[in-house]
Amino acid sequence: MVNPTVARLTVRGLLGRRRGVLLLVVPAVLLAISLLARSAGQDRHDLAVNILGQLALGTLVPILGLVVGTGVIATEIDDGSIVYLLSKPLPRWQIIITKLTVAIATTWAFAAVPTLLAGLILYGTQDGLAVGYAVGALASGAVYSALFLLFGVVTRHAVVAGLGYALVWESLVGNYVEGARTLSIQQWGLSVAKSIAGEGAISADVALGTAVPLLILVALGATVLASVKLAGLTLVAEE
Repeated sequence: MVNPTVARLTVRGLLGRRRGVLLLVVPAVLLAISLLARSAGQDRHDLAVNILGQLALGTLVPILGLVVGTGVIATEIDDGSIVYLLSKPLPRWQIIITKLTVAIATTWAFAAVPTLLAGLILYGTQDGLAVGYAVGALASGAVYSALFLLFGVVTRHAVVAGLGYALVWESLVGNYVEGARTLSIQQWGLSVAKSIAGEGAISADVALGTAVPLLILVALGATVLASVKLAGLTLVAEE
């Protein structure tokens, strides 16, 4: 299902530009803050929950998901180079699956892994806190990648749309309107993290039985819609 040539070109385009620097800087900031906070003398559990929940899961994962998810395809659509890829005898869904696979793997490498390391720095292996947040980052990172990839296909303002979702809906509306949290990828990831960590170590507002189906539904729905939209771009290009 994954085309090696498309995957290689996508990785080269993603990491060979200024995005590559951002992908390194953001997790480096998380790790630096974790190292500094460890010596702050505060309650280690509360400190870890605040940093991993708000900074890692609430900021790092969506930002990198946005940069990567839009970066694997939006630039090619904007500059018109996507036409060369679409002219190849490849199913359009395979192009989307390949680019999504690259996006998810990159997001996991630069978001989930640093989240795990930050958790180990802040709280060690106690209560499975570090692992819980890392697994939550894996789950939410995959869905962010799929959603923002869809944004990259359907609009030329994908970054603006993604920031609107991550900053306005999740960070602003989601924090003050309780019902909105049910439609928050961040909260779904937090629910997964809670299920992995020790009892009482992490709190979440969305039940796991709600979070998991929504994670799967959004990821699959975004992938299908992106494939359909890309097929439409093929028809336009041929005209």
